[in-house]
Order: sequence, then structure tokens, then C-alpha cells
Amino acid sequence: MNDKIFDLIDAEKRRQSEGLELIPSENYVSAAVLEAMGSVFTNKYSEGYPYFDGIGCGRADDPDFTEWTEDQIAEQILPNYRYYGGQENVDRVERLAIDRACRLFHADHANVQPHSGAQANTAVYYAWLEPGDTVLGMSLPAGGHLTHGAPVTMSAHFYNFVGYGVTAKGDIDYEQLERLAFKYEPRLILVGYSAFMKIPDFKRIAKIRDQLQEQTGEEVLLMADMAHVAGLIAGGVHPNPLDYGFNVMTTTTHKTLRGPRGGIILSNGNVASPLKRPEKTLANIPILIDRAVFPGTQGGPLEHIIAAKAVAFGEALQPEFHDYVAKVIDNAKVLATDLKALGFRLQGGGTDNHLILVDVLSSFGFDGKLYEKALDKVGLTLNANALPTDKGGAFRPSGVRLGTPAITTRGLAEPEMKQIALWMKKVADICADAIKDQPAGASTAALLEPYSAELLTIKKEVQDLALKFPVPGI
Repeated sequence: MNDKIFDLIDAEKRRQSEGLELIPSENYVSAAVLEAMGSVFTNKYSEGYPYFDGIGCGRADDPDFTEWTEDQIAEQILPNYRYYGGQENVDRVERLAIDRACRLFHADHANVQPHSGAQANTAVYYAWLEPGDTVLGMSLPAGGHLTHGAPVTMSAHFYNFVGYGVTAKGDIDYEQLERLAFKYEPRLILVGYSAFMKIPDFKRIAKIRDQLQEQTGEEVLLMADMAHVAGLIAGGVHPNPLDYGFNVMTTTTHKTLRGPRGGIILSNGNVASPLKRPEKTLANIPILIDRAVFPGTQGGPLEHIIAAKAVAFGEALQPEFHDYVAKVIDNAKVLATDLKALGFRLQGGGTDNHLILVDVLSSFGFDGKLYEKALDKVGLTLNANALPTDKGGAFRPSGVRLGTPAITTRGLAEPEMKQIALWMKKVADICADAIKDQPAGASTAALLEPYSAELLTIKKEVQDLALKFPVPGI
């Protein structure tokens, strides 16, 4: 069948191959992950869970814990908690995904069914909170995420979110976080972000939670949304919040993890049947989360995506993955250093992870959206992004956000980072000239049209470089 959709798939393959992906929340999956996503598991409906008591989860120092090998997990056909028959293969795939995720992140349990990071967060809220309960998390302007209480989201309508910010140096304002915690006495303290370039002090935040529990006499859930840095954690180049007393960690499975688009929830505590409602305690959080995912907030899992997650987790368990994430950080630091040398002002002065946030407005006098559109024309893809002190609004923010996971997957290294910085400066100079030559209020197309030839020259240079580094799986 000559379906136009397949023509568009081919067009997207060309776009990805001929350009450089700098959006820090995007990456490329392996051919094996693509194969699993396109498998016949998409045909199977599997509401419920596999049997996993003591299999692929639980602490090794627990006297009731039985360590199973992957071969044993893949071979055993066991009872399950499903609503449909024909689950013998689905169960084994999902148990392998759970086992691999637990080993990657040092967790007692993993729920691998969330369709996205947003749904993973929603499930944790639903598992622990009552409507109206208070959550303390990083505010969206400071670099937090929409699902952490932004007014336009469902979470803000059900729960009372209080936002902490960042310091002038771009780090978490820990003193403010502590003051707000003792003032508002939240039921959940959340560490997570989409535009934050430092490494959180998980130990300090856990201590604040412990002191708050002493003050209130109530249990407080400590949650980390590590969607952006989960791959760095899995590869051992970033601290793991679960090692510092956090009860729950949510993450997407794409971004730095290089898996399919989806989410997982990792937790420490008791692992048992999700059929019986447990007491709402921190010790029971894994069971509460399982019940909150299904049937609490979503229906049948996407088993073809869970199979692809399991493949990606297996890849992340290999020694080569550590080398990859180390190079991601190295590339980000080189790119940040070169951008600064070329006159770009960076939020926080640089980066300690894979993310870079550029203050375009104060650097060159134009907004992030114009810069994003101009870079798109040369095949450098990133996204406009607000800064902590931004007054430009969501559609005309002052900055842009970029990162190195995808280009590092393709094999780009220090020489290419330097070249990307030079291209970004050339495009910035074009944008600066464009706003001088056109009347206020002119469209982006009108501003950039006189510079089409210059932009096309840069685009050909980008394309020549990009084609030297093939996209995996294409």
C-alpha cells in the first residue's frame, strides 16, 4: 500500500540524518529497541500485572529475597494478576523489564507500565496524596516541570503545589526549600526539573524531610523526578536519589536512557500483591504505586513498549553505557565552554550534566523563539526556553535549551562541539543583524528572509557533518 504516512516517515528519517539534534530531551534508540517496539506484543491486551513476589525486585539483603537469573525469569511461567488469558510471554517480558530496572537503579521495585513520565508522576501523586494535600517542588520558572504543579495542568487542580526556586548561581535555593517545608508542611517533597544544570544535594534534602517528619509526626514522601538525568544515574556518573533515602524515583525511558518513549516508577519498600489494599505508609509505597498505575490512572499497558524498555535497560546495564554517558557530560562541558567564549551567557555559568540553558536576550538582544526558528533553518534543532527571571512569556522566552545526548549517541566529540558553537554564533549574528534591519513586529519569516543565502550555506555545512555520523537504527 502506498500510504502517504510512509512517505512522511522517510522524510523524517532524512531530517534526522541531515541535521543535528540538540534538544536535551531527545535521543536515538538502537535498532534492537526499534524492533521490539514494532513487535507483535502490540497485539496483546494485558490489564494487570505479572506475578513478581521475590522475582526481579526486592533487596538482596532481605532474608525473603530470592535472586533469579535472567534465564530463570525468562523461562518461568507463573500465576499472574491479569484480567485476560494468554499472558505467558507478556509476563516474562514484563518481569525482565522490572528486574533490569531494579538492577539499574538500586530499587526494590519498578512499575514499568506508565505510558509517559507525566503519567508516572500522576500515579505517584494519586498513590500517596489526598485532594488538597501540599506538594513542595521546583517552580516552573526556576526550571521545574509542567507536571510539578503548573497552573495549566491537572495536578494543580487536585493538589496544593508550593514552588521553591534557584539561586543567582543556578543551584537549588536549599534555604528557601527548608523554610517552605517547615512553613507549609507538605505531604510530598519533590526534586525534579527540565532546565537545571547542577547536581542536587539529595542528602541535604533527605535531611530536611527527616526533620519535617519529626516536626509533624507524619510521614512525608520524598520523590525525585529524574527524567532528564536517569541515563546519567544508570551509567554511574550522577548520584542516585534512591541511595540517599528517597522513597520514589520517576523517569521517562527516552532522553538519556535511550529507550522508547514511556515512563517507569522506581520505589523502595514492601513488594507484594497489588490486589489487596495496603495501609498508606511509606513502607508500602511500591504496592500503593502499582494500584495507582492500574487500575488507578491507566488501563492496559503497552507491552510492545515494555519489551522495548526491557531491551534499553539491558543495553544500559552494559559497561559501554557508562562510557556513553561520561562522553555526554564531557561534550556538554566543551560546548558550554566554547559558547561562553563566543559571548553566550549561560544560566548557572555552565553545566554539570547534559543540559545547557542560554540567555539569548541578554547575550544578543533577541528572544529565544527567533533563535530557535533561525537554527531550525540550518539543521540545528533545539527549543526556546524560559529563564528563572523571564518576563517574555511561554511563546517568547528569553532563552534556549540544548544538550548533548543525541549527538553523543551519533559519535560526535570535542571537535564537533567546537564547530557547533561556531555555527550557533554565526546564526546569532544573523539574528542580531535581522532585528536591526526590520520594523518592530515583523514576522520571523520576514526577519530572516534577507539572510536566506547565508543560512543555506550554514545548513549545507551542518548537513555535510551530520551525514558523517549515521543515526542508529536508520
